Amino acid sequence: MGVSSATILLNMKILTAAGMRTADRVTTEKYGVPSIDLMRNAGVAVATFVLREYPERRRVCVLCGKGNNGGDGMVAAAALARAGCQVHALLLGDPAELSGDAKTAMEAAASSSLQFLSSTDAAALDTADARRALDSADLLIDAVLGTGFKPPMRGLAAALRDRVNAMRTPVVAVDLPSGWDADAREFSVEGAFRADGVVTFTAPKLAHVSGNLTGSATGPIVVAPIGSPQEAIAPDTGLTWAGASKALAEEPRSPDSNKGMYGHVLVVAGGRGKSGAPAMASLAALRAGAGLVTAAVPESILPAVAAIAPELMTLPLREGPRGEAGAENLEPEALKKLTERATVIAMGPGMGTEPEEFVLGLIDKTRVPLVLDADALNIVAKHPERIDGRARTMVLTPHPGEMARLAGMSTKEVQAQREPLAREFAAKHHVTLVLKGWRTLIAHPGGRIAVNTTGNPGMAKGGSGDILTGIVAAMLAQYPDRPGEAVEAAVYLHGLAADFALRDQDEHTLLATDTIGYLSRAFSFRTRDEAGYVWLQGLPRGVHKAG
Repeated sequence: MGVSSATILLNMKILTAAGMRTADRVTTEKYGVPSIDLMRNAGVAVATFVLREYPERRRVCVLCGKGNNGGDGMVAAAALARAGCQVHALLLGDPAELSGDAKTAMEAAASSSLQFLSSTDAAALDTADARRALDSADLLIDAVLGTGFKPPMRGLAAALRDRVNAMRTPVVAVDLPSGWDADAREFSVEGAFRADGVVTFTAPKLAHVSGNLTGSATGPIVVAPIGSPQEAIAPDTGLTWAGASKALAEEPRSPDSNKGMYGHVLVVAGGRGKSGAPAMASLAALRAGAGLVTAAVPESILPAVAAIAPELMTLPLREGPRGEAGAENLEPEALKKLTERATVIAMGPGMGTEPEEFVLGLIDKTRVPLVLDADALNIVAKHPERIDGRARTMVLTPHPGEMARLAGMSTKEVQAQREPLAREFAAKHHVTLVLKGWRTLIAHPGGRIAVNTTGNPGMAKGGSGDILTGIVAAMLAQYPDRPGEAVEAAVYLHGLAADFALRDQDEHTLLATDTIGYLSRAFSFRTRDEAGYVWLQGLPRGVHKAG
């Protein structure tokens, strides 16, 4: 692609449209990279993606607007023609109206072997040449409108959108599906081009991490480097991409490793009749790399939990009248035995709210890093003064309903203000807050929020949260000095493992425990591939299936 993958940020910032324009301008003015080179690199990045991910689709129609997005499309069209594809480039407008880099790109494309057409009104889309270009294509590239677009879409672009959206031909969008506002935070928008894949450049914009751009949780969205140095990209949203922290898990372990180097997770969970939650959390902690894992559960369910894996250690908790963990487990000798070796405590799954005294007492009497989920969250929601991460790392992992109880509002209100609510709560309580849902947010005490972009609807099953709890605890145990990155990596890995699992299953049949079996593939996957693309969403074609 002609651009070093080192230009992609390790701590990838999420930008507004204005922030992206600034990055492009600074790249040119301060770092001397000509803007036409940025356009050429962008177009080649799109062509390279198409050739690699859709190698069987050799008849391509590139739909180009009159701006820089269309210029990117013209470069892509010429590159695909050079690669032997049969390419039509359809310009929406009069070629004489083009200027600047877009004009330069069009002139280069028109002189190549591709078939070049232009349309100046909706009627022109019904000419024989235009119909043939669209109907004969087995792949469409949408380069009509870019990050400067503000809705609504009108005229020729709207007519073409209606035509494309009625077709079944796959569509790869350049930067954004035309009709999306780059600054949109909505899950969906009316009146946009559909897309099956998206190639954007330099850094994701708000729409890439907020919207359902491809109509699927696993439709590919990639970020390609085009020449902007890291120093040219200034954060303007306070948001970063959680997947960048996955690099933490790509660092090789020392050859002289031993289990003591990777922490000891204590899973405190479960109650009578609820052995599954602690079993899943414990198994996930083991699979995610913790050196040791102990499940502390009420004694009546201990045999069932212990059966999940021979590597799992267990401790029986004395039970209260309803089979819950009793307050007597806080007695000095019992508490010492319970916590003396733990480097991280994960607490809550399957406990019920009966052991309130025990849960609150364990929070008060320990200072090791703490992950609270499920029933532990419902307990502390009634005692918000216990939510205090100033003395140790404290991570809360609520779904929207649990967040509503923590914040004292309705679930609908939580969903309407996810980002500001998460930021305010994390700062107020000095905690890391993992607010689950579409695009799970990881809010840190200092105000930064990371957005996760992995995962799929198959995860909407009982047990998914328990597994996330185990992975978060395991990553904290291994990387105690980098807790923020550890939590972000855990959330990303959890969703990525589920995406791998879905390649071999269906969203209906996927179980939470299936995800654990794909953690190995998630750990070995590189978010930035050999071509320099960063995979925000989806998986490359070559890793879709197990084998």
